[in-house]
Amino acid sequence: MTATLNLATAPGHQVLATAGKKILRPGGKKATEQLFAWTNFQPGETVLELAASFGESAIAIAKRFDVSVIGVEKNPDSVTKARENIKAAGLSERITIIEGDIFQLDKITDKFDYVLAEAILTMQSDIGKAKILGAIKNHLKPGGKFLSHEMVVRRNESQVHQSLSQTIRVNANPLTLTEWSTVCKKAGLTIQQQQTGEMGLLNLGQMVRDEGLFGTVKIIGNILNNSHLRQRVLQMRRSFHQQRNNIGYIVFTSSVVSH
Repeated sequence: MTATLNLATAPGHQVLATAGKKILRPGGKKATEQLFAWTNFQPGETVLELAASFGESAIAIAKRFDVSVIGVEKNPDSVTKARENIKAAGLSERITIIEGDIFQLDKITDKFDYVLAEAILTMQSDIGKAKILGAIKNHLKPGGKFLSHEMVVRRNESQVHQSLSQTIRVNANPLTLTEWSTVCKKAGLTIQQQQTGEMGLLNLGQMVRDEGLFGTVKIIGNILNNSHLRQRVLQMRRSFHQQRNNIGYIVFTSSVVSH
C-alpha cells in the first residue's frame, strides 16, 4: 500500500503512517488516557471502535481492561494486518475486526457500553458528523458512553480550515467547543466531561512520549531518508506550529440525552 502512495497528494494521516508514526491522535496518548480515566471500564463490557486501523488500540484496551471490542475498518489491508496482530496477541475471542464503512454502522445490530472514535469526526463534513453521531447514539446501550478525541478550533476558524486543507490534503473541519457540544446535542448526545489542550502531534516531546525514543528515532530516520516524505511532514509541522494558538485537541465523553 505504501509503495504506491503518492506522498505529494496523500492525506496527512497516510503520510505520517508511512513515516512510521503509530499514534495519530492530536492530543497523543496523554489525552486518550484522560478519556480512559473518565470511563472506568469494567471487565466484560463491550466497546465499538470506529476506524480501528491495525487493531493496536483494540488490543491495548482488551488487554488492559478485559473488555470485548468490535472494530470497524474500511481499508482491506489494514483489516488483514489488524487480524494478524490480534491473533498474535491471543485475543481473537475478544476482538473482532469488521471490514466496513463508518457511514454504514446500521449493518451492526449490537449495542455497546462504549463507542470510541479518535481523530475521525474532524475529517468529516457537517453532514457527515451528524450522520456518524446519530449512528453512534443508536449503538449505545442505556447508560452507554461515546468517547471522542478530536481537534478543536480556538479562534480564526477560516484560516485554520484553509491551512489544514492545504497541508494535510483532506477537508479537515474541526469545530469550536460550542460547536462540538451543539453537534452532539443535535444527535441526541450530551457532553458530560471534556478537556482541551495543545495540538502536539508533531512536537518532538509528544512524539517521544507517544512512540518511545526508539520509535521516534526510527520515524526521524525515515523522514530524513525520503525527500518527498520529508517535504510533506515538514509542511504539516510548519502549519501546526503556525496555527498553535488557534487549534488544539479535545477529548470528551457523552451519553444519550435522557427525556
